[in-house]
Amino acid sequence: MFRTLMTSVAAAALATPLLAAGHAPLVVSTDAATGPGSLSEALAQASAATTPTTILITTEGDIALDATATYDGAAPLTLIGRGQTLMANGDFTLLAIAQGADVTIHALNFAGPGGFDIANQSTGTPGKGIYVGVPQDATGTVTLTLQDVTVRDVAGHGIHLSDCSLADACGAGAGGGGDGSAASISVMLNGVTVENAGHGNFDSDGVRVDERGDGDIMFHASASRFISVGADGVELDEGDAGDVRVTSIDNHYDLNGNYCDPAMVASFLPDPDEGEFEPGVLAEADAPGPVTGSPDDRCIEREVDLHDDGSIAEYAFGIDLDDGFDVDEAGDGSIIATLTGGQIMNNTDEGLDFDEAGDGDITLTLVGALAEGNTDDAIKLSEEDAGDVNVVATAITARANGGKGIVLEEADAGDLALTGVDLSTEANDDSDDTGLELVQEDAGAGSATLIRANLSDGMDLDGVALP
Repeated sequence: MFRTLMTSVAAAALATPLLAAGHAPLVVSTDAATGPGSLSEALAQASAATTPTTILITTEGDIALDATATYDGAAPLTLIGRGQTLMANGDFTLLAIAQGADVTIHALNFAGPGGFDIANQSTGTPGKGIYVGVPQDATGTVTLTLQDVTVRDVAGHGIHLSDCSLADACGAGAGGGGDGSAASISVMLNGVTVENAGHGNFDSDGVRVDERGDGDIMFHASASRFISVGADGVELDEGDAGDVRVTSIDNHYDLNGNYCDPAMVASFLPDPDEGEFEPGVLAEADAPGPVTGSPDDRCIEREVDLHDDGSIAEYAFGIDLDDGFDVDEAGDGSIIATLTGGQIMNNTDEGLDFDEAGDGDITLTLVGALAEGNTDDAIKLSEEDAGDVNVVATAITARANGGKGIVLEEADAGDLALTGVDLSTEANDDSDDTGLELVQEDAGAGSATLIRANLSDGMDLDGVALP
């Protein structure tokens, strides 16, 4: 046991300065929920400290929790395990970091009770794996670092960092609300798995970051898996001034987005579920109203457009499914991302879905990734306002997706530029069999340079010129 513990500590110490100089670590020596040597006692002692604290978990077995393990301190905290699992004896959050402290976790797992789906939802506040709340007066950067960590079987978000006054009601970056602090949020994941999370509540993601106010989101993940999540595998929502900066290396974003299971909710859609009408034909009051009585009415989206006379121009209902990797940036700020290797497969909506609204650009480098079997578009980037879309894609394969292979859209003043090398698209089908779609709709230029591209299902260009 001593050799195993010291090996674990040494491996973690190589990556980060885990053991604060001059401070002996606290040791968790029992798997009891409370009492001497317990995790609860160690967290209470660490919460009272004003300097960085390291907690070593040396138990032989897993630790069953009867309530949330909470760290209330502001000083940095490090948890070092040896592969044990913190197990929730109910639907509650396993670890809560209440004051936005910097936290590092190595070789420790988190497991909820499991068994959740739309027919067996969380009946209270959905439990999460790891939750970090950022105080409204926070400044600087709040950092969460995980290495060799697994989160699974929780009803709510697997990992959630929230700098938003509305907490779980914050909403998406482009359409959400709430206020936030001046702090930025940094998430660093290496060898992390988030699996079977978010099936007990609507819009619960594998990893969710909500950032409001001034501040950026920095997301770095390598050799990690975000799979079989109820909503998005990863969702980053930046709702005010600030950038979203992403580095993704050899990760899997697979099989996500099926909480709103069509087999459970499709029968509640009106028949017909869409329609277009001339002026004066259909009054607004006569159109199908919002769906009620389904397993979760939030799962069914309703959109209505009106003519100038107030009558219905068109309406449409659809099931709200989710993506493999979703980024929303609103306000002044850009999305700057590099994705290298890995795969984006079999998600129930888009595979990769990046949306930027307000002043700011989307700059994306894609290298050596596979996007396959997603229900909608495999890779979709949309820039709604003044800003550019700049993409360099090398050795990317998009095949057998229900929507298009790769979609790049720039809808306002700004340029769109794609450099594609060794792109391959095949068997993608959105009724017009398009592998690559490039759209530049307003003031600005659109250009694409394709080298050794094999687009067997063709391309659709609007406002974009080839050399």
